[in-house]
Amino acid sequence: MIFLELVLQNFGPYQGRQVINLRPENNGNLRPIILFGGMNGGGKTTLMDAIRLALYGQRAQCSTRGNFSYNDFLTQCVNSNTSPIEKTRVELVFEHVKEGKMAEWRIVRSWTKNPKDGKDELGIVIGEWPDKSIARIWDEYIENILPLGISNLFLFDGEQVKELAELEKPPQAVIDAISNLLGLELATRLSMDLNILSQRKRKDLADAEERAEIEQIEQRLAQQQEEKQVAEQKLQTLKQQLELAEKHQKKASEKFVSEGGKIAQERSQLETKIKELEVTIETQRKSLRDLAGETLPLNLISPLLRQAETQAEKELKRQQSMAAREVLQERDSRLINYINQLSLDSQSVNKIQYFLQEENQVLEQEIETGIQPYLEIETEAFNQLQVILNSQLPTQTQQAKVYLEQLKALKNEIDAIDTQLQTAAAPEVYQKLEAQLKLSQTELLKAQVAYEEGQRQRDQIKSAIAKTKKELDTYSAHTVKYKSSDHIVKSIEKVQETLKVFKEQLTLKKLNKLEVEVAECFRYLLHKSDLVHRVVIDTHDFSLSLYNLEGKPVPKHRLSAGEKQLLAIAFLWGLARVSGRNLPVAIDTPLGRLDSSHRQNLIERYFPSASHQVILLSTDTEIGESEVHNLRDQEAIAHEYLLKYDSQQSKTVVEAGYFFS
Repeated sequence: MIFLELVLQNFGPYQGRQVINLRPENNGNLRPIILFGGMNGGGKTTLMDAIRLALYGQRAQCSTRGNFSYNDFLTQCVNSNTSPIEKTRVELVFEHVKEGKMAEWRIVRSWTKNPKDGKDELGIVIGEWPDKSIARIWDEYIENILPLGISNLFLFDGEQVKELAELEKPPQAVIDAISNLLGLELATRLSMDLNILSQRKRKDLADAEERAEIEQIEQRLAQQQEEKQVAEQKLQTLKQQLELAEKHQKKASEKFVSEGGKIAQERSQLETKIKELEVTIETQRKSLRDLAGETLPLNLISPLLRQAETQAEKELKRQQSMAAREVLQERDSRLINYINQLSLDSQSVNKIQYFLQEENQVLEQEIETGIQPYLEIETEAFNQLQVILNSQLPTQTQQAKVYLEQLKALKNEIDAIDTQLQTAAAPEVYQKLEAQLKLSQTELLKAQVAYEEGQRQRDQIKSAIAKTKKELDTYSAHTVKYKSSDHIVKSIEKVQETLKVFKEQLTLKKLNKLEVEVAECFRYLLHKSDLVHRVVIDTHDFSLSLYNLEGKPVPKHRLSAGEKQLLAIAFLWGLARVSGRNLPVAIDTPLGRLDSSHRQNLIERYFPSASHQVILLSTDTEIGESEVHNLRDQEAIAHEYLLKYDSQQSKTVVEAGYFFS
């Protein structure tokens, strides 16, 4: 993921429309750092808020939101000089994969001073085309690109690092983000889902026992002859309830289908189908590659080969003429000798010789005035060339077209399935729809059971034998369901025990790798490389313990304030490296209260290497003249901007350049 452009229109102190290029390149050369300079209160933090707001909307953890509702927050973000009908707009353009190819994504959020329904208007443009389907599920979709839970580990400020450095263990929000980043929350989520399933099955067990008790009561009542009329009336009421339950179940089922529940339910089958199609596509591509390994590439120069065929044909004809000339010359010589032996008169002999010379001269002219041979091709090679042009190339070209058509059809099928998956309900919505559907099915089942019980009560009076059989069948059905639910509950308990062990092993594996990365990053940032040799991370609260070369603990209180901040930065850096997520890093107030040597280490070692894209928001005292010259000498800066704040007009203008140009 790479941020390409940020557009602010009447947002905070940014009056009018201002476009900021964030591409990490300069004149075609890749450079990771985009440097913003601004004094305190000049709009640096607002830039960071704009990025968060564009990505997450009302879920964004913006610095100035506080306890405001989203409606009030959007209203306060509107520039004070903006008219009520003029729109405030935030646009973020970034580069990310779409259907296996890199594409430009543009997030557009706009609103007025009195936002409609208390919300902004969201638009998603991919390439040149708006995508309303993704816009409708954007909150879920962005979680696959840059989850909100880990965003603060990539979009952070110096004060956040300072607070993290002073704590003995990370706060709960950071712990949750770390678990998310390392993939540890999946096991926890699965365990919670199993708990929910277990609770439902335990409820089924309780319901089965209750229904069995009700049936016993109804059966005892049905045995009384004088209550036949009451049983008939009850049956009529149960029938009405059953019809009502059927309507509710049908409505819930239709809602489950129309709002994407069925697609979500079939997600795994559809995803399996996509994988199968991708395997078939790869087979077709291999077939195309096999064709490309034969004579098919010669199709690119078929006009040139046709010219070579024509040239070769003419050369072979010339060779035949030259061979004929030699034969005729020998024959003419023998003919003249024979004529001389016939004692013809000299005049006749001269005429014959003259005739033969003219004939030979015509043949010589044909040879001399023909094409110049340069191919010197043999007859066998000429025949092979004709086979390629007239047989092999047309056959392989037609086969390649067939493969390409099949590939296109397979890709279209994958696109159709992807379109289906995009309409699938989000997990939270799916759970709600599924719960409603199951509730309606349960109510319908209860109504059906009750109606059937009413029928049995009526029939039990007529036939004691039929009543006994029905009681046995009902008991058997409930027993099977009871045992099935009981088996599932016991199996869940075993799975959860296994899952607990799996999570412990996964945590150890991930944290061992993280310990190595944090220690390496910390030593790299320190100017005292022998201070810490090993870092140990607690598996429960992610607190750090430091050890020297001799294996003795290094208390955190022995570290200076600057060293503690470098340790916190090393922790964040190590997390980013272990997670494997290729995400931009944005840092507000990047140097804080670090001393000159630690600043130098961050300037030279961290900022150019923290990520493929690093956005720095600094005052003139943090990244000063010497620091910015250092970054320029490293050719690490792609763009420099200065946020000029006009206190009289309460607006900020983004200009090219930095404090020390």
